[in-house]
Amino acid sequence: MDDKESVRVGAAVKRRRRSLRLTLAVVASRSGLSVPFLSQIENERARPSRRSLELVAEALETTSGELVAAAEAARTIAVVRADEGTEGLPAGVRRLVRGRHQLHALEFTGEVDAGGEFQHRNDELLYVTDGAVEVEAEGRAHRLVRGDTLYLSGGVRHRWRSTEPGTRLLVVAVAEHVEAEEE
Repeated sequence: MDDKESVRVGAAVKRRRRSLRLTLAVVASRSGLSVPFLSQIENERARPSRRSLELVAEALETTSGELVAAAEAARTIAVVRADEGTEGLPAGVRRLVRGRHQLHALEFTGEVDAGGEFQHRNDELLYVTDGAVEVEAEGRAHRLVRGDTLYLSGGVRHRWRSTEPGTRLLVVAVAEHVEAEEE
């Protein structure tokens, strides 16, 4: 890789830094690069030169090659066909994303009562593609119909159920295994 072939390594840099429990200030001190520049790299607003990437890698106790490899491995493109994603799930539930990723998405079809109360540590979005759903969140009832969305921040207690036959609800969330943090 020469300086003109800089790569997007922000997510890999951020994961490595967090796994070492380092702040941006510590990495800046170790690398000689500025905190704003490191933040831009992590948020994919800047691409480091080869030399800058080497400095970052050294500060993170790894190599630039390992960071590039981690960044490339993290780039996933996957299609889930309409007749897939139901393995091991109850009738009317389908996975929209395969594997363990930052995004978790399910589709619920039919008259579904999710039962019980939920409280996830990460954010969640409910989107009604057809039909209607009743959601109780933190003691307040919300009726959602086709095209409506409901956003729930992490920690909000909620329960939901479809109220019409043929209801389709998409639930998209930050996966539970991801530690979502405010920037």
